[in-house]
Amino acid sequence: MEDIIDLIATDAKASEVTDKIKDMLYAKSAERIEASKPIVASSLFGGEEESEESIETEEPTEQEQEE
Repeated sequence: MEDIIDLIATDAKASEVTDKIKDMLYAKSAERIEASKPIVASSLFGGEEESEESIETEEPTEQEQEE
């Protein structure tokens, strides 16, 4: 998040700012997809489902810690 603020404060090109925002969003969505894969696989292929509680106990990402 600080990277985006720095880009805005230094009058970086709008395309650079949007690219950085997109990179951060893609990284966050990739983490969530990775966390969901075991749940989806187990529901499709008949394994034990992982509880919602175990998903919430994951360590926060660097971006979430800054907020």
